[in-house]
Amino acid sequence: QLQLVESGGGLVQPGGSLRLSCAAPGSTLQTHAIGWFRQAPGKEREGVSCISRSGDSTKYVDSVKDRFTISRDDAKNTVYLQLNSLKPEDTAVYYCAVFKRAIAAIVRLHCPGGEYVEVWGQGTLVTVSP
Repeated sequence: QLQLVESGGGLVQPGGSLRLSCAAPGSTLQTHAIGWFRQAPGKEREGVSCISRSGDSTKYVDSVKDRFTISRDDAKNTVYLQLNSLKPEDTAVYYCAVFKRAIAAIVRLHCPGGEYVEVWGQGTLVTVSP
């Protein structure tokens, strides 16, 4: 069974950068569209970004456009989320997720919601604070 492992979270000052990684030990991510979600304290989970199976289509929520970059390295079986120009409001637990195969093509139009996730990672905490 596919399992996702996130890493790369931590404490960073405003304006700083982090790179989150999402790996699937023993499985392959190549045939899956992948998303990153986040949940801030006291807030609902929100979709942040998603990437198509081929990697040629990416989408972002407006609040992170031009600051975050999603990418995938199929040779390393890993999906990344590069976080730049971080703001305190980016503080959250970040989750990577594998979307259900049946809706994978939707990623080319917009990021599917959490109800279309087949597998969730355990999350990695990003804290942006002076």
